[in-house]
Amino acid sequence: MTYRFFEGKDHASVYQKYRFTPPDELKNIILQYLDKKKGKPHVLAVDLGCGTGQNSRLLAPHFQAVVGIDISESQLEEAKGVPGYPNITYRKGSAEELPFPDGSVDLLTAASAAHWFDQSRFLAEACRVLKPGGCVALLGYSCAFPRLHYQDCGERLDHICEEVLLPYTSNQVAVALGKLEELYSAIPFPDKERVEGLQVNSSTSVRNLMGFIESLSSFQAYKKKHPQTAVSGGVGIMSPDMEMKQELEYFCVLAAKPL
Repeated sequence: MTYRFFEGKDHASVYQKYRFTPPDELKNIILQYLDKKKGKPHVLAVDLGCGTGQNSRLLAPHFQAVVGIDISESQLEEAKGVPGYPNITYRKGSAEELPFPDGSVDLLTAASAAHWFDQSRFLAEACRVLKPGGCVALLGYSCAFPRLHYQDCGERLDHICEEVLLPYTSNQVAVALGKLEELYSAIPFPDKERVEGLQVNSSTSVRNLMGFIESLSSFQAYKKKHPQTAVSGGVGIMSPDMEMKQELEYFCVLAAKPL
């Protein structure tokens, strides 16, 4: 089954502008794992559910070619509009039907996307297209929302997320919040491991934070049911440029196809 939560042009624009790029530390863990299991050269990385290309662009300097795949044309158009990455190609498609020959892919990755995949069909395609020693890297957030620190603003935003948006969290997002436990267990490769508790501390503005919240599927579900209701939790009275501290925690599932 293909889920279509991210196809509108307005949503794609918000996604491009406000979604977080995975941290360099996590990227380096993935590349080190690939170096260990397959070795260089790193020829082709495929970024599944690539959205507006944040993860694709992060990987681009480390591969001869990166292909970003997504079912949303609006998301892909946003990704294609970012200049400076001549080795990235974006294609419409799904994780369950990959347009690559057998044994041709070095790295198959998905950032905050694998919970939308049909598990058995995706894993069958992963087995087919990966080179011997090729790797799967599935990453995401350990928590549904960032933890915030600024006077009492963090508590107000926690209320938005937990009391207002959490009831609109889909079953698929709940899978992600479970750190893809079932998918990890189903990966048929004996060589697999989990990376958990990778915490990233940074600063963000009220504007960027609210933009990130608007990019979430739970917010889109809430907005569809309550189109006239603003989700601000009182932060609307704050300056949009006000800076606050945020904590994001990441996890990653890694697996290597046998040589």
